[in-house]
Amino acid sequence: MSENTPIEKPINFIRHQINDDLDSGLHSSIQTRFPPEPNGYLHIGHAKSICLNFGLAQDYNGKCNLRFDDTNPAKEDMEFVDSIKADVKWLGFEWDGEIHYSSDYFQKFYDCAIELINKGLAYVCFLNAKETREYRGTLKQPGKDSPYRETSVEENLELLAKMKEGKFSEGECVLRAKIDMASSFMCMRDPALYRIRFDKHHQTGNEWRIYPMYDFAHCISDAIEDITHSLCTLEFQDNRRLYDWVLDNLDGFNKPNRPHQYEFSRLNLEYTVMSKRKLQQLVEDGLVSGWNDPRMPTLSGLRRRGYTAASIRDFSDRIGISKVDSMTDMAILEATLRDDLNTVAPRTMGVINPIKVVIENYPEDQIETLQAPIHPQNEDMGKRDIFFSRELFIDRADFKEVAPNKKFKRLAIDKEVRLRNAYVINATTFDTDFDGNITTVYATYDAETLGKNPADGRKVKGVIHFVEATKAIKAEFRIYDRLFTLENPGKNDHFEELINPESLIVTYGVVEPSMADAKPEMAYQFEREGYFCRDNQPSNELVFNKTVGLRDTWSK
Repeated sequence: MSENTPIEKPINFIRHQINDDLDSGLHSSIQTRFPPEPNGYLHIGHAKSICLNFGLAQDYNGKCNLRFDDTNPAKEDMEFVDSIKADVKWLGFEWDGEIHYSSDYFQKFYDCAIELINKGLAYVCFLNAKETREYRGTLKQPGKDSPYRETSVEENLELLAKMKEGKFSEGECVLRAKIDMASSFMCMRDPALYRIRFDKHHQTGNEWRIYPMYDFAHCISDAIEDITHSLCTLEFQDNRRLYDWVLDNLDGFNKPNRPHQYEFSRLNLEYTVMSKRKLQQLVEDGLVSGWNDPRMPTLSGLRRRGYTAASIRDFSDRIGISKVDSMTDMAILEATLRDDLNTVAPRTMGVINPIKVVIENYPEDQIETLQAPIHPQNEDMGKRDIFFSRELFIDRADFKEVAPNKKFKRLAIDKEVRLRNAYVINATTFDTDFDGNITTVYATYDAETLGKNPADGRKVKGVIHFVEATKAIKAEFRIYDRLFTLENPGKNDHFEELINPESLIVTYGVVEPSMADAKPEMAYQFEREGYFCRDNQPSNELVFNKTVGLRDTWSK
């Protein structure tokens, strides 16, 4: 194998191809690219492609370009350009050299179109959309030649020039490749190469009135940038024939070491949708708060929810690369996240649904400072101060008037529990409001149980968390869950009706005082509750988003 071939990563069919190309001398190094269209926000499916393209370049000591496929000005915006750049960097990758735009090559695309016309391989067609569909044929019936297919080279050159000058209206004509109207592949039945658009372009302004189609621009851009391995998802598998046809018929690019396209399966994740159109519908219909809603599969949404770049890179490695489309279990994504956060997240305590506990035998007006580990498995992270006094908050779920069974390990009347990193307490009575809801629990504490078991040898099995009342900081908790109730909502024509009504539950509670300085997006483990991060949107309130629970509760 070549010295550029990594040996530490699992081998898949793409790595096999790269190894063969390096070993045969077809390429001396590899060059990949990530080519998003700047018409929306990236989602976790794009992250798979980012990790693949940039990861291969890193592993083989090659290069990876970031290129914006900006050939459709009607749908593109600099807002999306900026967000995509930020997402790639957040994932931990750097593109090689300057950012590339397909619009950098508009003149080259036009020159290539002229070359194809001169070779009798392209023509200007005036069929309207309905006529074009009729002439194209079906999967079972061949198409028929356009009446404009045999227009002379000279006239086609004149017509293309007029298209460029804006002398035809949008939709009046297109430039088409002259290939084979009887091809069994629909994409080879004289596909469009150029169409007319009068929209202002975010890079070139009003300079151009015609714009290349994706299949024409994509392969030429790859060739201009000396891309060696052009990696696409499986929906472009048939289009590889057009990719090859274009490059094979352009003199400047028809050479053995030109780019070649290889396809892999896209990411389909359970309980969400990946279609940009459907994600946009969720936003426009107000079913989510925006593209960065923490329930969305967008990278900005996942980041806001508390997902780490390391966990997403690990997830991409775990699911691997194949040529088979399938649904990926959400539990795999969450497992990679837990593995990462369990290692790096500082521990703290937050009470999501609080009730007050009064320790009746604890001195009034006394606040005790205790110490708790920031991470129980990593002493190097140090300790944090927590507080204890006569009044505390515990979670409502941690108290029952009567223990329901012997396995109940929380607080109940005449039943002891240990407060985490503090004392053993025993509940004696409680108050309720007019509706019968418990408002205050009264208890006693054993002053000899700080950091040790009761002296008389009695067993205290339960441990619950708490926050001292006088120093507690009020906080809003947003408890997120799967956005849809079905594993594959995208298959349903009315997928928007499958929104999980419990995908967002808001509660109000308290956290340790140190959490007032929590940094947005930084992960914390709220002990016994799950992993949370402070919301990254401006707010006068302290808001924490639940990233993921401590264990998988959705196992089948």
